[in-house]
Amino acid sequence: MKRLHLHVSVEDLDRSIGFYSTLFGAGPTVTKVDYAKWMLDDPKVNFAISARGVAAGVDHVGIQVESAGELADLAGRLKAAGETTRDQEGAACCYARSDKAWVSDPSGLKWETFFTFGEATTYGEDDVPDVAPKAACCAPRADAKACC
Repeated sequence: MKRLHLHVSVEDLDRSIGFYSTLFGAGPTVTKVDYAKWMLDDPKVNFAISARGVAAGVDHVGIQVESAGELADLAGRLKAAGETTRDQEGAACCYARSDKAWVSDPSGLKWETFFTFGEATTYGEDDVPDVAPKAACCAPRADAKACC
């Protein structure tokens, strides 16, 4: 089963962890100094927040899949619809290792489809060509590029 992914940049991580823990009725499943993630079953969502010195708000959205095959199918549908995807293998991003396919919707909102197969010890600094300008993994900036 696929899981919706939302990543939000926040100004105050501790305060935001408190807010979202109250909203979801559960604490985060992953907590780092600059990042927190909830893997919720109701609603079925991978909800992540990070405080990385960027403007607060929705960073990107996505669909987390359970296999490399599902990732290939979803990326294939996007390509068949005439969209250009940016494929990324073995990305180290958000303290995880994943294969990804990126696309922007008609309004420019970044979407990632991804299959996570391991953990990473760092937040990540992977570079993704021609995706939205980013300074670091999952942190938008106008002066650099990175993983998500």
